[in-house]
Amino acid sequence: MQMAWPRVGILFRWRDEAGVSCFIYLWLTVLSVIAGAAPQEEYARLVAFFSEWRGFESSGSREGAPDYTSSAMKAKAAALKKWQARLAAIDRRGWSIAQQVDHNLVRAEMNGLDFDLRVLRPWQRDPAFYISLWTEQSDTPAHEGPVHHLPIELWQYRFPLDAAAEAKLTAELRSVPPLLQQARGNLTSNARDLWTSGIISWDGQAKGLEELAEKTATSSVELRQAVTDAATATRGFIGWLESQRSKKTGPSGVGIENYNWYLRNVQLSPLTWEGEVAILQRELGRVHAALRLEEHHHRALPQLETASNAAEYDAKAKAAVQKYISFLREQEILTVRDYMEPALLAKIGKFAPPEEQNFFQIALHRAPMTLWTHFYHWFDLANMQSDPHPSPIRRGALLYNIWVSRAEGFATANEEMMLHAGLFDDEPRAREVVWIMQAQRAARGLASLYAQANQIDLAAAQAMQVARTPNGWMSPKLPLLGFEQGLYLRQPGYGSSYITGKYQMDKLFGEAFEARGADYTVRKFYDELNEYGLIPVAMIRWQMLGAEDESKAMGAADSGSRK
Repeated sequence: MQMAWPRVGILFRWRDEAGVSCFIYLWLTVLSVIAGAAPQEEYARLVAFFSEWRGFESSGSREGAPDYTSSAMKAKAAALKKWQARLAAIDRRGWSIAQQVDHNLVRAEMNGLDFDLRVLRPWQRDPAFYISLWTEQSDTPAHEGPVHHLPIELWQYRFPLDAAAEAKLTAELRSVPPLLQQARGNLTSNARDLWTSGIISWDGQAKGLEELAEKTATSSVELRQAVTDAATATRGFIGWLESQRSKKTGPSGVGIENYNWYLRNVQLSPLTWEGEVAILQRELGRVHAALRLEEHHHRALPQLETASNAAEYDAKAKAAVQKYISFLREQEILTVRDYMEPALLAKIGKFAPPEEQNFFQIALHRAPMTLWTHFYHWFDLANMQSDPHPSPIRRGALLYNIWVSRAEGFATANEEMMLHAGLFDDEPRAREVVWIMQAQRAARGLASLYAQANQIDLAAAQAMQVARTPNGWMSPKLPLLGFEQGLYLRQPGYGSSYITGKYQMDKLFGEAFEARGADYTVRKFYDELNEYGLIPVAMIRWQMLGAEDESKAMGAADSGSRK
């Protein structure tokens, strides 16, 4: 159509001399409107389809709980093929890159369900999948790892509850007993490490329900009974898991071939398992070397002092937040929004005695600003609420942790970016904490890759994380270790994403400056990055730079795209 326009234009001028130009001009105008409208109509079709798809993805109930029985999952797998065919049938000719990215985000979500149905099967393999009670908000767009479709977000409730909240919570809690009864029939796979780590994960729900019983002691009879029934079902389910533990002897990782398919088709990552191993090995060596050089450089300086009580911790944490926000504003790192400082102040945590401090609490009690750099997460979440993306497809959290390279990758990249930007120039020993954090993330990510490949088991992965985290900061006894490696075994690609996402963000940062020229600034990069939403870094790169190489390699780009 586009190549035919010049010929039609010549015809128009010749007919004009014959006195019939009005008809030809009108016809050309109609054709132009039709040609311009079709791509927008097809994109509107995608947006409407996306809403339908989300309804299908979360559909299916049984006795008031989500339905993950074998028959339900077989039916969903058969229906998924039809949904994928409908998506493929949408005509993308003439679409902008942004619109094509949206199409691929929907495609990735469908591939995520496909992967779960074929490979991950959390409803069959993973006892932690059936956890319902969540007492704390995740710092990422959605829950980390597989979660069933009816989670109880207890952190969203404010106590004492009003009548509407009581009714809502009662209804949610009533889904717990039938779901756990169903789970006993669904959990048929032989994945030893997932089973073992899953049992430990259930302690959180059991304790959460005990605390909830105290909070609701004067609530309605219906709510108190729902809490009691959920607690009884939870304790019984934990006992059942324990009784089945000795029968579980098989591997839990998805294997390299499946892992590579997942990276390409769900996470929309240009990397492979082998490539991720190489990146994490290199990063682990690099940051260990950087740490030792920093320590040598600062050897004459006193060690960082840790907060010794709650008041000291609070004062130190709040002062660090204010200093960090001031630095971002004064050094023109990004456009500081009104919600940024309150978002961090709400998440400063609490004082913990030294013997109870896990890895991140050690950092928080010594140099809290190092963690605030990673807590770009809370800026992201506040931005999603205050300035929602114009595309409905990017407005909320993508399913299946598809956001992980951007969310975790940039949060990790920002730590070192702020180090190089000078945030710790007046507190040089805090620079050492940044390198320790980077090393811990590289160590745990590398271990998770070997575990997903079934080259080591969960115990060996945990031991590797402890051994390769510098200065004894990773306790082998505190719950954080089991939580992290358990999560990374449950969710392929998550443990490595901090470093592999950082790798992609570092690359994008450099490429953006090369492409935009001398007038480009750090603030322009940060502000522009925030406009794309929490989507895979490869998709951001495609839209930001028009670079199609990675997207084409994943089957995402076509030669007719335009920015």
